[in-house]
Amino acid sequence: MTKTERYAKILNYFQQNDLPAETELHYKNPFQLLVAVILSAQCTDKRVNMITPALFKDYPNAEALAASTPETIFTYIKSISYPNNKAKHLVGMAQTLLKEFGGKIPHEVDELIKLPGVGRKTANVIASVVYDKPAMAVDTHVFRVSARLGLTTNAKNPLQAEQQLVKNIPENLVPKAHHWLILHGRYICLARKPLCEKCKLTEWCKYFQNTVLPEKRKVNTRRSPQKKSV
Repeated sequence: MTKTERYAKILNYFQQNDLPAETELHYKNPFQLLVAVILSAQCTDKRVNMITPALFKDYPNAEALAASTPETIFTYIKSISYPNNKAKHLVGMAQTLLKEFGGKIPHEVDELIKLPGVGRKTANVIASVVYDKPAMAVDTHVFRVSARLGLTTNAKNPLQAEQQLVKNIPENLVPKAHHWLILHGRYICLARKPLCEKCKLTEWCKYFQNTVLPEKRKVNTRRSPQKKSV
């Protein structure tokens, strides 16, 4: 199977089955999404969604957040990972957003990454979700799943994976594909033990075909009864 065929089959499956293609973070506007994505780094969306309602209520916009302090914001987000750094990033992000961009969230990745706490992955999420740009945010799920499926080859870091994925996925599908791969990795293609028995992509999955299937054959061979000699 060629890489082009593999991409076509996998993308067609996601499209035909109308699988969810949206973030699981809760937000009502681009500013809230930016805050939530910054908070989600090395933290589950479920945990972020638990603490953002109170934060958004008291700090609904960049002006309010910029006027606060990291110490105050810490009290809202202390239950998530790296709360000290993220509190500093959030206040700094809001201040920079006002100072450099007039309070409007930039739509270009190169501008987004100028905001404190915003790396390439976060910038791609915002560009993709808010502005529907063909930007591929590569987190641990996307990196793992794309490699196992065979969509990426020998990608040594998220940027290399991003470049390969964007090159091979039609522009109009990139924003959706980002979510398809994340959710597949979150619920099916788990890091330690992928749920291959529940996966509908095994027919085109390089990991399943080259690793899982041969191992199953070995086990079945060992278990098959030996014929008695006459």
